[in-house]
Amino acid sequence: MKIAYFGIPHTGGTHTVYKSLRAGLAAHGIEVFWLGVGPSAKEAAEDPRRAKEREQGVVLAGDTGDDKQQALALKQFLESGACDGVFVSAACNRVQSNIPRFLAADVRRIMIVHTITVATYAGARTIRDHVHATVCVSPRIRSDLERRHGFARDRLHVIPNAIDLTRLRRVSRANRGAAPLRLLSLGRIINSDKGVFWLPAIMRRLALHQVQLTIAGDGPDLPELERRCAGLGDRVRFVGRIPAEQVPEILAAHDVFLFPSRFEGLPLSLVEAMAAGCVPVASRIKGVTDFVVRDGEDGLLFDIGDIRAAANAVAGLASNCDRLARLSLAARQNTAGRFDLVNMADAYFEVLSAVMTDPPSIRPPLPMARWSYPSGLRPGLRTRLPTGVKNWLRLWRERLA
Repeated sequence: MKIAYFGIPHTGGTHTVYKSLRAGLAAHGIEVFWLGVGPSAKEAAEDPRRAKEREQGVVLAGDTGDDKQQALALKQFLESGACDGVFVSAACNRVQSNIPRFLAADVRRIMIVHTITVATYAGARTIRDHVHATVCVSPRIRSDLERRHGFARDRLHVIPNAIDLTRLRRVSRANRGAAPLRLLSLGRIINSDKGVFWLPAIMRRLALHQVQLTIAGDGPDLPELERRCAGLGDRVRFVGRIPAEQVPEILAAHDVFLFPSRFEGLPLSLVEAMAAGCVPVASRIKGVTDFVVRDGEDGLLFDIGDIRAAANAVAGLASNCDRLARLSLAARQNTAGRFDLVNMADAYFEVLSAVMTDPPSIRPPLPMARWSYPSGLRPGLRTRLPTGVKNWLRLWRERLA
């Protein structure tokens, strides 16, 4: 069996899910390959840094920016029998997000909803009746889709993201000794998603404590974050993007994983940190981080944007080595079965098998002559709001969730 996965090689979480699915489903005799469309896909495939993944994927209509031509190439490929089905990521490439509405019913399609944003849910709702099943990477997503967006519960499947945690579980933790508490922020540096501008504010509240923060990663808000941290001296250091193969070592060299995100789907970086025994101090995103982290048992949670609570949590660990050690051990133990790659692959295999053998009914395809983008896939008023206003709306949305 061959299954296409809509997307192109990149450093984001949706591509990490692709790599996990490719590795995990191979044990079931299923080949998963990435499928991209348009010039951006061609550029990604030709990137020298992605040479190892180039042969795993297919690029269609790489020389045209015309959406309808891309859609026609995609429809022809999927209906030709080149693969047995497709994983559609909600709110991915706009052409690929829209194409399920135009595909023949015998093209099996499973939608994966990766995060809890308004735009992602709007895209998911648009193709809700044109997919055979929907996978939610966290319980929060299933709850939101069922309660607010008209999804039938029997079409929704919660399958948490997972990765091969073998190296992370085996890595030896560096001895802290009498050194300051070592904090780590690791991931894409973008404030609208990850709340990174709260990091210097948290550190200022820890001025009287022996703590040091390492910020690893890259992103559009890196220069501004460096500016905001300038007054903190050597208590904060920036180390740039960390290659995937070095992630276990940097996690093992730190005590606390500081994670102030505003929204997520199921953050694999949090899972990785816990598997390496790096204690999470994370924002409480209902049905997401409180699903990964058991507050007080294998990590600590604070309300989104509550820098006082975040700082107090870190200060408590800095002054209580025994509690830090207990949480570290529990974090390593609790990730072992819950986010195992084999379990994830088995769950996807069950969904795939059901869809292949007894597919539920879906809406008839629209004719390509009616190719257009519905409102859920078009930029709305929200995209024109100032970043600060959008962040405020996200905060209140979470508080009311």
